[in-house]
Amino acid sequence: MIRAHFGIDRNPFSHEACGLLAYQQEILDTLKVHCQQGGFCLVMGTPGTGKSVVRDALVKEADKRVMVASISRTMHTYTNTIRILCQAFGIEHAASHYRCERNLIEEAFALRQAGRSIVTLVDDAHLLEIDTLRKLRLLFADFPPNNNLVLFGQPQLLSALALKAHEDIRSRITYSVSTPRLGPEDMEAFLHAQLDHCGLAHSTYAPEAMGLIVRTSDGLMRRARNMALSCLLEAVRARKRTVDLDNVNRVLMQPHWREERDIDSTSF
Repeated sequence: MIRAHFGIDRNPFSHEACGLLAYQQEILDTLKVHCQQGGFCLVMGTPGTGKSVVRDALVKEADKRVMVASISRTMHTYTNTIRILCQAFGIEHAASHYRCERNLIEEAFALRQAGRSIVTLVDDAHLLEIDTLRKLRLLFADFPPNNNLVLFGQPQLLSALALKAHEDIRSRITYSVSTPRLGPEDMEAFLHAQLDHCGLAHSTYAPEAMGLIVRTSDGLMRRARNMALSCLLEAVRARKRTVDLDNVNRVLMQPHWREERDIDSTSF
């Protein structure tokens, strides 16, 4: 629909168009070093600040010397979490935790003998139960030293680990970083790069429309990308070639873009 209206070959604001920003590249390069040396890393940030982009780049750029295992369903119990790990390592799930852990450790040492390092990624780690995280930490303690556990989550993850009862986990962290919100200039450059990727001119968005999108995105790339895409859809619906303030305002009238107090005020 958008491609036909604007005469382009690529979908605008797609996830494939998300190149790494400077700070994301720095995080990725640091994680790669820890993947070679072994470590326990935390990547934290508000939803929409680019954690998933770093994670996907780490998976995509892994070569034959790196084995990447990913856990994305973090609300499971330890039983199901270790089952997911077995699937990621390509080994059969056993009936007991002990056998599963033994098989995983044996596979880890086999990978080391083959000259491969191990990277285990845990997405939405703030949802992971602390007891499950502690069991995973004890499991990876028996892995060879060339393994790196990377937790991606929201800032409350570090707040939970700051409790004295969890010092055994927190003290083993070798690297932690928070993904920041983008400033107005960086956000506009990010949106322009997205337009360049799909072949749309920067003038597709009127300056005042682009400015409003940047201001209301609150520094969150996901929020800005979704808002910019919604505005494009509004322009297509209105049969316009340029996104103007009217298109942006119509998008901002949708309840999920509005503050709770604004929604409450319209219910009377």
